[in-house]
Amino acid sequence: MNVAIIPARGGSKRIPRKNIKPFAGKPMIAYSIEAALESGLFERVIVSTDDREIADVARGHGAEVPFIRPAELADDFAGTDAVLLHGLQWLEEHARRPDYCCCIYATAPFVRSEYLRQGFELLCHHQATSAFSVATFPACIFRALKLNDLGRLEMIWPENREKRSQDLGEAYHDAGQFYWVDTGKYLAERRLFSADAVPVQIPRHLVQDIDTPEDWETAERMYRALCG
Repeated sequence: MNVAIIPARGGSKRIPRKNIKPFAGKPMIAYSIEAALESGLFERVIVSTDDREIADVARGHGAEVPFIRPAELADDFAGTDAVLLHGLQWLEEHARRPDYCCCIYATAPFVRSEYLRQGFELLCHHQATSAFSVATFPACIFRALKLNDLGRLEMIWPENREKRSQDLGEAYHDAGQFYWVDTGKYLAERRLFSADAVPVQIPRHLVQDIDTPEDWETAERMYRALCG
């Protein structure tokens, strides 16, 4: 059995009510729910929330909300691993442990069902503990700059000054869309960034963090450019 768990707490500070705020015409969380349902991979699509209004919106778009997340897992310091482990523990106690689970962020309007399917295939093919969405940096981070104590620019890695960017290799960052896990292996390791994690590479034009109002505006512009 495969289960999707979408964490969506109610207390977002920088963008109030971010998880259900209208984004390009519908609540933000609806995009993640719809991608999960469209993938055809999941027996259950569950939203983990502490917030009754988010629960109602999630149910209205086809997700289940079988439990209300405890307050201690809904503050500014609750990590994704702790929330996912709580959801898996609830399933084990009240239903049954899924073979595979996918944590999908609620603020991922660019998540696509085809990448969810690709992630599941990679996880199974490599028999890994986790597989999650990543994207390449738009510039070579090994030639990154910083400000020194005098406010002047200097290279973080000056040894790379004369090297060509194409010789320094590719670097990736977490795309913040989804994390597949083999449940049994994950419960043993208890971290999404497992030692044998497999990348699911997402095109950069489908990746945008949404942490600030400026991020939100950028994401909406990207979405309208892509989807009209």
